[in-house]
Amino acid sequence: MDGGMGAAAPNHGESRLRRVRRLALTLLPVFGLTACAAQSSSSSNGWYDSQNGVIPRPERIYICHAFGCARKTPFDLGRQDLNRLQALLRAGAKSPAAERAAVARAVAWMENRVAKQVGSQDDRGGLDLQGSGVPGQMDCIDEATNTTSLLLLAEARGWLRHHSVRAPVARGFLLDGRYPHATAVLREKGGKDFAIDSWPRANGLQPVVQPLDDWFRSRAVS
Repeated sequence: MDGGMGAAAPNHGESRLRRVRRLALTLLPVFGLTACAAQSSSSSNGWYDSQNGVIPRPERIYICHAFGCARKTPFDLGRQDLNRLQALLRAGAKSPAAERAAVARAVAWMENRVAKQVGSQDDRGGLDLQGSGVPGQMDCIDEATNTTSLLLLAEARGWLRHHSVRAPVARGFLLDGRYPHATAVLREKGGKDFAIDSWPRANGLQPVVQPLDDWFRSRAVS
């Protein structure tokens, strides 16, 4: 859920609009005024450095939660997990569109798989300022980082046939009337970029997958 970057828990006496504006000020150093127009880069390392994340290892993912990667819970994928992930992605081998659908199923599977260890089984989807600092609740930074970690692990093993993993991107800064938001990104080989956005939906549901250009134009916050 959006509203991350380790912001303080909201004051219940504030209006919703004032909480959003106050939170946006904490996001300025990270998103910047040009973030909404930024395109994905070729490397994800800079994203992990700037968002306090940890790059995945061959069989370990660090699950960000509590908003802005305030907490990072290591999760080791055993042989059974790796076999399941490979099988899910293999089902999308026929075409780029099929692979994106398979990625969506894999992201949902992974969210359910780590939920018990992370405490994220009740993670709520969409704009939720009440979740800042709460273990198991995730903002868009957590979600974009976790999805990217899973995709990087799969890519390193050669399980993505039609896409490459890009760094997450951000949009919006209230100045354009939109709430700051970030998403994981896949690039179709020889084609365009696609947002893999698990933030709008609750834990274990398939992420929203759409062309990145459409994602940038969207004004949705929930």
